Parts: sequence; C-alpha cells; structure tokens
Amino acid sequence: MADEIAQPPITDAGLVRAIGVRGLAANTVNNVVGSGIFVLPAVVAAALGASAIIAYVVCAIAIGLIGLTFAEAGSRVSAPGGTYAYTEAAFGPFVGFLSGFLFWLSQLSASAAVANVFVGSIAALAPSLGATVTRAILLVVLYGGLTVLNIRGVRTGISIVETLTAAKLLPLVLLVIFGAFFIKPTNLAWVSMPTLAEIGTGSLLLIFAFTGVEGALISSGEVTNPSRTVPRAILIGLGAVSLLYIAIQLVAQGVLGPDLARDQNAPLVAVAGRAFGPGGRLLIGVGAAISAFGYVSGDILTTPRLLFAFGRDGFLPKRFASVNARYHTPAVAITVYAILTCALAITGSFRSLVVLSTVSVLLVYLGTCLASIQLSRRDVRSDGPPFRIRGGPTVPLLACLVVTWMLSSASRREFISVAATLVIASVLYMIRPRRGGIATASG
Repeated sequence: MADEIAQPPITDAGLVRAIGVRGLAANTVNNVVGSGIFVLPAVVAAALGASAIIAYVVCAIAIGLIGLTFAEAGSRVSAPGGTYAYTEAAFGPFVGFLSGFLFWLSQLSASAAVANVFVGSIAALAPSLGATVTRAILLVVLYGGLTVLNIRGVRTGISIVETLTAAKLLPLVLLVIFGAFFIKPTNLAWVSMPTLAEIGTGSLLLIFAFTGVEGALISSGEVTNPSRTVPRAILIGLGAVSLLYIAIQLVAQGVLGPDLARDQNAPLVAVAGRAFGPGGRLLIGVGAAISAFGYVSGDILTTPRLLFAFGRDGFLPKRFASVNARYHTPAVAITVYAILTCALAITGSFRSLVVLSTVSVLLVYLGTCLASIQLSRRDVRSDGPPFRIRGGPTVPLLACLVVTWMLSSASRREFISVAATLVIASVLYMIRPRRGGIATASG
C-alpha cells in the first residue's frame, strides 16, 4: 500500500475558504455554458444530421468521466490553480508549466472563436454588418474597447462580467421551455446511423461547449471542505449543463429540421425566429451577442494574467510582468493578449478555432486524468480524506481513452499548431531563471 504523503508546497496562504457546493456548482455551470452553444447545434447537425444527439450523449459521458477525475484530483490538491496545481503536484513544475501554456493556447483560440459568435450574432440581426471588412472592424472595436476598460482597472472588468453572467442563461432556458411546443417529430427522425468516425468528428467539435470546469477549479484554494465539496459540485454542475444542452439540440433540430445545418452563424436565432417571430429572433440574437461579449470580457479579465505570471517568473520578457503606474493593472500583458486574440479572430473561422481550442484543452484534460492516477497512487492529500473513485484507476483510464479517441479526429494542422506551442513552452522553460515553481502554482 502506498505511503501517505503531504501535498507539495504550493500553498494558498491568506485565502478564505468560503465557496460551498452550491457556489462551486453554479460557478461550474457559469464557466461551462458559454457562447459556443449558440452556434454548435448547427455545426454538429452538419456533421451528424438528426442523429447529432449521439454526440451530446458521448460528450456528456466523456465530461462525466473527466469530471470524476477532476473531482478526485481536486479533493487531493486544494491549492489554487486547478489543472496546473494538479499536474505540478503529480509530475513536477515542467509538466505543470506545459499544462498552463496549453491552457493559455486553448483560451486564446476559444476567445477568438467566441468573438466570431459575437459578430455573427450582430450580423444575423443587421445583415449589412456581415461584410468581411465590417466584421474585422467590429472585432477591432470589441477588443480595443475591452483592452482599454481592463487596463483602467480590474474593478471595471469584474463589473462587466458580473452584469452579463445571468444574461446568457435566460434566453437559452426560455428557448427550451417555449420552443418545445413548436417541435415537429418528423424533424427528429434519423435518416441513418452515423459511423464511429462521424460521431468522433461531431464529438470533437461539440466537446468545446462542455469545457470550462477547469476554470471553476482555479478557485480550489477557497473551497470549504474540498474533499466533499469539489466532487459534488462538479457532478451537479456538469449534470445540469448536459441536460440543458441536450434539450437545446432537440428543440433546435425539432423546429428547424434539415435547415438547422444550413445556418452556421446564428442557428438559435433562426430557431427563435421560426417559432416566435421577430420578437423571439431579437431576444435570442441579443442574448447570443451578450453571452459572447460576456465571455470575451471575462477572458480579457483573466487570461492575460497568465502572460503576466509567465513574465514575472522569467518565462517571457519582464515587460509582460510590468504594471501600469496609474491603474495598477498588467497593461502590457492585456494589450499583447488582446492583439493576438483579435488577429486570430479575424483570420480564423469559428470551426477551425473551436477545433484548435478543443485539441489544446483535451490535452490538458489528458494530463489531469494521468495526474489523478499518480496522485491516488502516491496518496497525496491536503484537507481531510480525499474523494475516491470506485474501481481505482479504471475511470481515469477510461477518460484517457475517450480523450484519445476524440483527439484522433483532429487534423494534422491542429496537432502541428499544438506541437509548435509545446516546443516554444519547453524552450521558455529551459531558458528561464532558476526560481522554483511555476507562476500558477506559486500562489
């Protein structure tokens, strides 16, 4: 039997443990339910037709397995940092840093993808704004405005995110409740059974909408009784998200039928328009735009702090760790991140950006699943008895197999992009000053 060992010294001194099951479950739902669900029903329907619901079931099972491994890892390592803290505790600072860098890439491409949802939603309401040049101008204005607001102070950024959080859930819930009355059963009939490869392609695209639990766990250092709170909150949150998403797909497919796959820019706007007329179309269109704006706002608030931390710890030039003298914000990190994301949003399509983000975050998930096995084998623990998955390593290994199967559907282009990122991250790690742990794990 493995000897019990203490958690490595990635501490959370000074943080107050005040987040309970309800709070962490709500935060999980908030992090997972993003703007992708306003577009992905059409993307998955284009791949699988009426049988797209299979991809939702596959993703729900996959994210459930992944969630269980997160639950055990989170109950053993309660330091702030989420996936970074787990992988560093299991495999050391180098793997933790690679995980952090991959997470940064996934956030970069996810933000760019969601920015495309924002301009697509606006174009659905005002078609004259859908031209290529106008689209680029909207993206520049979006990122330019958010950059200025976030440089002027973190309080401003937080206020924007808090104001917009509930707005993304209300239109979706209303669409499910009232749209169910307009479903045509014939639109839900399957023409044929999709192949395993087709299901894999659809699932690789759709899993983007299920990601985000890792963001909720960054606050692990402030969770009460993490060995009990983390697993319960994750399973409750992911269960609620899965039910909501399946309901959305059934309503969208049931209302639009084959037309769902043809509207790749704003399919739920089309669903609302078909069911409720111009008023419903306006409600969902505005809701999608607000949701996208809220996601990008939250991303600009949080993700540049990774660049700041990398600069602080010597992985990037020190200018990335500079703080604006007047507003006391990481202005250089915010500006550089916004420029990179805006450029990616202008040059990339929603589908390609989703796949790049998904491949990156699935690799982060793979690392966390392997970390869960290692943490369990070494019996790492921090706050009381940890949550233990029945069957030992069976669930984490199944999660690894599902993640690997999904990754097999990605193209060579995405793997080359991720490989290049890992090479860059490895070089940055090797040439860094010898200062100890990575930024995300140092508190």
